[in-house]
Amino acid sequence: MKTYLAPVNEIEKKWYIVDAENKVLGRLATEIASRLRGKHKPTFSSFIDNGDFVVVTNAEKIVLTGKKLDDKIYYRHTGYIGGIKEISAKDLLAKHPEDVLIKAVRGMLPKNKIGRAQLKKLKVYAGTKHPHAAQQPAELDI
Repeated sequence: MKTYLAPVNEIEKKWYIVDAENKVLGRLATEIASRLRGKHKPTFSSFIDNGDFVVVTNAEKIVLTGKKLDDKIYYRHTGYIGGIKEISAKDLLAKHPEDVLIKAVRGMLPKNKIGRAQLKKLKVYAGTKHPHAAQQPAELDI
């Protein structure tokens, strides 16, 4: 029996909407990463981008367990000597609540072209409003 590979033009990409209010960051991120990769579909192939689009609302109300809100540190480097910058999860959640979820999901996707393409299908918004009503996203209960 041969392995079935779905042709790229036959892949159906759906839109899902997730409400992140009172959801734990890591558990939400794993489900979103799985949907973006298409692992929930029987036609999953690691080298084909057959995942779905995910719209996340209420990112500002996401929950971190334990003392992670104070202890978790996000690092970045400016490219200059001594240019390492750090920000705690509490401060990042206050300034840019979308980035907390995006960084968590990015770490769970492949580190190549396909992973970057899959991350573009993630749309995160701090509040309840989003501009994707025309796509008629289905409610995804996580």
